[in-house]
Amino acid sequence: MRRRGFSRLLGGMVSAAWARPLGAQQKTTPVIGFMSGRSPEDSAYLVAAFRQGLADSGFVEGQTVALEFRWARGDYSRLPAMGSELVSRPVAVLIGVGGDPSALAAKQATSTIPIVFGMGGDPVKAGLVASFNRPGGNATGFTLLTNEMEPKRISLLHELAPRAAVIGVLLNPNFPPAKQQLIGLEQAAQKIGQELFIANASNDAELAAAFTAFLERRVGAMLVAADPYFDTRRDRIAAFAAQNRLPGFYHFREYVVAGGLISYGPSVHDAYRQAGLYAGQILKGAKPADLPVLQPTKFELVINLTAAKALGLNLPQLILAAADELIE
Repeated sequence: MRRRGFSRLLGGMVSAAWARPLGAQQKTTPVIGFMSGRSPEDSAYLVAAFRQGLADSGFVEGQTVALEFRWARGDYSRLPAMGSELVSRPVAVLIGVGGDPSALAAKQATSTIPIVFGMGGDPVKAGLVASFNRPGGNATGFTLLTNEMEPKRISLLHELAPRAAVIGVLLNPNFPPAKQQLIGLEQAAQKIGQELFIANASNDAELAAAFTAFLERRVGAMLVAADPYFDTRRDRIAAFAAQNRLPGFYHFREYVVAGGLISYGPSVHDAYRQAGLYAGQILKGAKPADLPVLQPTKFELVINLTAAKALGLNLPQLILAAADELIE
């Protein structure tokens, strides 16, 4: 697995779980329903990773499997209807990725069709599975644990920008884990004596207002809380930080590639490939109840040196040495 990405938490369970191929049981091409809280434009590389996982398990789109996509584009209120529509299709497997709202909507849509979900929080606490090792029910998938990492990110940003009297935080109040994200951020900031300015944004008008508020409040750095809506606007967010010389901290490497300063999080690409593998295993007869929920085994620190130079930042050697990737 590339970059030591994910652990299955259970060894040797795949071959024993597989039944005879689906093609031996029915002549029609199985359909996978794929719904996401993100947008197709920012998720093309993730869909490619999912297709690769399917191919690695023996399924090729347009030949042995069909895919139907639904995209919420950051508007989570659209997800329940999307889930219901795909279930009524019906689909052989339902994929609910691109954040916790999509995973929850998939679970709400069906208790019988196999589900492969992708989220950033704890699926046990969310009621999606009984446990990580033995999910039970009709759902399994992966968690990136990005929602749990906000305290670590705010501490690292404080080290990178110690002169920032106030750090601005972008938070989406419509994202289910937002309340816990805020608690974690505030507790971590209190420990290090860092003042935060929270700007809520769940649509483009509110995002523009948040940017204006950051400038008016004269924040010295910016942290973007993990949220699929922000992922759909990552280029715009990274551009705002660059134009206003704000050190920005993010949860995915993709923000740093787009020009952001630094990110700390797992490889989302690897997670989607694993989701494709799971979907293929289920089509071959594996039960979601027996496939353990995947977790990241490594979080990567990625720094954009060009952005740091443009910001005039003298990055601490300890942080540079700890970086898994330096982008120039």
